[in-house]
Amino acid sequence: MHEFQLRVYFEDTDLAGIVYYANYLKFIERARSEFIRTLGVDQVALKRDFDTVFAVRAVSVDYLQPARFDDLLCVQTQITTVGGARVGLAQTVRRDATVLVVAEVTLVCLTESGRPTRIPAEVSNKLQSLTQ
Repeated sequence: MHEFQLRVYFEDTDLAGIVYYANYLKFIERARSEFIRTLGVDQVALKRDFDTVFAVRAVSVDYLQPARFDDLLCVQTQITTVGGARVGLAQTVRRDATVLVVAEVTLVCLTESGRPTRIPAEVSNKLQSLTQ
C-alpha cells in the first residue's frame, strides 16, 4: 500500500470551511501519480515510447466525514486488480485514524488518439507484483 500526505489549504475549502467535494478527486489523483512514480514508471516516457497513457475510466467515491483547513491528510492507494488494459485501485483518505473518503478507481490504458491498448508488459508486471 502506498501512502501520500498532503495538507488542506484554504483554496481547497468551501464557504462552510470544509474541503469541497471535487477536490478529493485532485487529492487521489496526486496520490495515484506519486504511486506510479514510486514503481519506477515514467508516465512521460510511457507516452513517448509506447503511445500509452493512463486515464480514469470510472470512479466511485463515498464521502464519510469532512476534512477542514490545515488538516494533514494521508491518501492510501492499493491495487486491487490488473487486467490487459485496466487497473483497479482502492483509495482511502484519512486524517490520522479517521477515514474521511473511500474511492474505487478504474484506470485504462489508451493510445494518444483515445483507443484502448494493452498495458505494456514491463508496467503490467510491476503492477501485478503488488496485487499478490
